[in-house]
Amino acid sequence: MSELNPNPFAGDMTSARRQESAVRWFLRLSTALIVVVTLSIVAHIFIKGAPITFRSEFPFVNVKFLTELPGTLHVIFDKQGHAIETDVNGADAIKKQLGEQFREEKTISYSGGGILGPIVGTALLVVVSVTVALFLGVASAIYLSEYASHGKRVEMIRLAILNLAGVPSVVFGLFGLGAFVLTAPVLTDTPHERSLLVIPLLFTKLSFQGWDTCVLSGGFTLAFVILPVIITASEQCLQAVPQGFRETSMALGATRWQTIWRAVLPFATPGILTSSILGIARAAGETAPIMFTAALAFKDKLPWQKDMTALPPDAGWFAHWEQSVERFLGIFTESVQALPYHIYTLAARIPHNEYSERAQYGSVFVFLVLVASLAATSIWMRRRLRAKYKW
Repeated sequence: MSELNPNPFAGDMTSARRQESAVRWFLRLSTALIVVVTLSIVAHIFIKGAPITFRSEFPFVNVKFLTELPGTLHVIFDKQGHAIETDVNGADAIKKQLGEQFREEKTISYSGGGILGPIVGTALLVVVSVTVALFLGVASAIYLSEYASHGKRVEMIRLAILNLAGVPSVVFGLFGLGAFVLTAPVLTDTPHERSLLVIPLLFTKLSFQGWDTCVLSGGFTLAFVILPVIITASEQCLQAVPQGFRETSMALGATRWQTIWRAVLPFATPGILTSSILGIARAAGETAPIMFTAALAFKDKLPWQKDMTALPPDAGWFAHWEQSVERFLGIFTESVQALPYHIYTLAARIPHNEYSERAQYGSVFVFLVLVASLAATSIWMRRRLRAKYKW
């Protein structure tokens, strides 16, 4: 008997076992392929983009690339074939200095200067969108998880939220164009001609004329893009908190809201922060929505550098404070550049050459580092909160 089956516990390699082994190896190889492709993409971006952002000498960072606004790159060639890169201000001086040695000049749009404008614009859009989406998303998740009664109506709402997550981003862009750029309400004394509705108020008028293309329009549009992810993830985090926490809190005399605020939300916050990570990455990487609602290909000023009427020398502190508030609020009513749209412009609208490619890979590399930094910060905060609220 031992000669026929040396190991009676080994079992036979039947067709089912062979099939199971094949499936296991297929899944393993698929996972490995995904990891290899992802690492290859990141490595390619790092190899191409890191030399644009970093330097071998102090301060080891290309400060000009990170602190200047995008501009047109002027490349001047002499008769020996040497190339001199400069901006529009230095081109004439270099050509005059070369004299008869000057051969030709090339201009490459958006490939000179730096990417400070797109970085600032992306940060403003992300801050507005995540703030709005977290407020609306967590509020909706609390209602669906804690207040809404189970039934077909709630299931239809959840199905609609899931379907909303699959809507193409360009559709959100058209929605933002109609809802926020052209229709959103504004308090004004002089309504626009295109206003859909004007409601007289006590001292002013409420005009549905839109916010035009600005940070607010883009931020609110991106908020609706990431809203399904935040609602779904937040609701699951709330439902994961043990029911005994709620029952104990209410048994001690707490109201429903006090129970949610003190005994449920603190323990669900780490998971909600995880959803915000996904929201930040999605909002920062969208191009189509901001193309319709907020982004410009070129802007020679930062949002807070808006020209304002100079105050008289004898203006009081209140006038200066009022102008400062107006300047701050004006940041959110300005159109901005954004890294995704800037990268799209370099890749699709500029003739491909070594100079536009350099600017493109540098922008992609910085964009990747910024998103990874935001995600790492959120993960660190999530771990801190998980260590604080253990259950």
